[in-house]
Amino acid sequence: MGVRNHRASLGGRSGQPSIYGESVYLENLVFDALEPQRLGRFWEAALGTQQLTDTPECYETRLRVPDGPDLDLCFQRVAERPGDGLRLYLDLCGGREPARVVDRLLSQGASHLDIGQQNSPWVVLADPEGNPFRVMAPRPAYVDTGPIAALPVDSSDPERDAGFWAWLTGWVAGTGEAAETLRHPSRHGLLLQFGDEPGPKPHVKNRLHLDVRLEPSDDLECVLKEVCDRGGQRLDPDWGDLPWRVCADPSGNEFCLLPARLT
Repeated sequence: MGVRNHRASLGGRSGQPSIYGESVYLENLVFDALEPQRLGRFWEAALGTQQLTDTPECYETRLRVPDGPDLDLCFQRVAERPGDGLRLYLDLCGGREPARVVDRLLSQGASHLDIGQQNSPWVVLADPEGNPFRVMAPRPAYVDTGPIAALPVDSSDPERDAGFWAWLTGWVAGTGEAAETLRHPSRHGLLLQFGDEPGPKPHVKNRLHLDVRLEPSDDLECVLKEVCDRGGQRLDPDWGDLPWRVCADPSGNEFCLLPARLT
């Protein structure tokens, strides 16, 4: 399957030459949102991303990391407030002056959030729709990550889930603070970190999820079969005829398989 071959590409979505470009297709970080434009504009200002789409139903903005992969942040409208299924969240780089980063984010619409962190070496904030995120102090592992240091993911078995996502995305083992860490092969861009879950996944959809883009050489049904063979699930929500497929990793965290782009 081409998406897992780690082959080089001549260019990324920006059209600029890149060592890795689109050889790895972890494409979107998707937020369920009551007000996509409001939430999207907050994160666009917070991260310094580039607007792609601005409609009442969907707001999209692109994070570019020099010499690393692009990541699109997508904010999709939902009819009801997202549930408590928060098993994926953002750790932001605080740089040399995390307090100044916190102050800036507060001025842009974030708020302090107490989740029992006490004297932790990070600050917990909430975005305008209450999604928690952390502002982290400098760490060696965060070199060249860009403004998002990491995406921590709750896992019932971090080693197993890291292997699943490495197969799915082509990302490779990296150094981080969690039990297991993956990183884009360029060693630039955010970390994908898997830590022990505080409890089993509730029967509600995660507020945030990841999208993975297939390559033209991938056969969708074969990929879906291997998702299941490796402990994941194929989900069939009653959402009508969609061009993508909804799945879950072995810990139940949802993700979407997007069709290959036409060439």
